[in-house]
Amino acid sequence: MAGPTHHKERTLTNIAILGSGRVGGVLAAKLADSGHQVTIGSRNAADISATWAGTPVAVADTATAAESATVIVNATPGDSSLERLSALRSALAGKILIDVSNATERGPDGMPGNLRYPNDSLAEHLQAALPDTAVVKTLNTMIFTVMADPRGLKIPPTAFLSGNDGAAKDTVTLLLADLGWPAEWIQDLGDVTTARGPEAVMLLVPALLRRHGMIPFSLTIAH
Repeated sequence: MAGPTHHKERTLTNIAILGSGRVGGVLAAKLADSGHQVTIGSRNAADISATWAGTPVAVADTATAAESATVIVNATPGDSSLERLSALRSALAGKILIDVSNATERGPDGMPGNLRYPNDSLAEHLQAALPDTAVVKTLNTMIFTVMADPRGLKIPPTAFLSGNDGAAKDTVTLLLADLGWPAEWIQDLGDVTTARGPEAVMLLVPALLRRHGMIPFSLTIAH
């Protein structure tokens, strides 16, 4: 069913983006532009600070970034996310973790390969490893540019939500609005086990990239 359509008062949030690659950079820039206090958590904090352009963001090591925020975005490589975030269990307790990553094995050509968790999902493993954290899966069914520019596509894309905590999903929906996502483009699939479907979309991605290159794309629901 569609995500919440009711209106809530907008509040600015202290957000940590764990991961400083293309995904993390795009999300950090757009959320900072929207007025949120953003900290990028990276193993290469000094390099990020030296090269960052645009709306100012803080940069710190991943543990410090997670401790300072109320909402954390997992933009680390999905094949190592579980190990990285499990080590931050204490820092993530009582907080919302937005998981936008995909856990795949790396193919011989460097493309995403088989699913790392073919019988469940990374989101489920993260929730099990972080029982005091509200894990919400979203934005993993599109190329990174669409995450912060959904209106750049000719056809409205869909952002899926999966998670056990309804209040956390409401908060994520508000943050998606700041990334450019209207409520009617958001589909709340249900609890965290429903992340299995969106994560499996990654099996399509290598063929799409080989055929079309790095063009903007997203899975969408037409009805």
